[in-house]
Amino acid sequence: MVQFAIRMPQAEGGCPEWTMVELQGELETRDSSGLPGNRLGDLHFTKGGQPIVLIGHHVLHGKVVELEKPFAVLVKEKKKDNKDDSTDSMDTRDSAEDSEKCSDYLVKAVIRNKLVFKNRPRPIINLPHKKGH
Repeated sequence: MVQFAIRMPQAEGGCPEWTMVELQGELETRDSSGLPGNRLGDLHFTKGGQPIVLIGHHVLHGKVVELEKPFAVLVKEKKKDNKDDSTDSMDTRDSAEDSEKCSDYLVKAVIRNKLVFKNRPRPIINLPHKKGH
């Protein structure tokens, strides 16, 4: 199973919303260079909202599924100087070791839905045009 996230249009003033894409099976590149940085395919939606992925000469039909519990996409921020903190501890055991354990995380996006493609891909076949029609 292959999973990755895509950005979706967001409401004004809200946290960016991403959607997880889940493909059953494996994805391989022709030159086995891996997927990072390579274009996977085209994602489209029908008028009814059904997702369709075109990968090479294959088409996959999927469905939108709401996650039971949303995911948060977190980014670890660089450590800040603890001298500026207004929450001073009365405990004198606060040392460099304790401050290294503390990290700040920024919520970059929220994932509430996923697009599931669990059927086998179907080949796209172009039929030749018949003369006289």
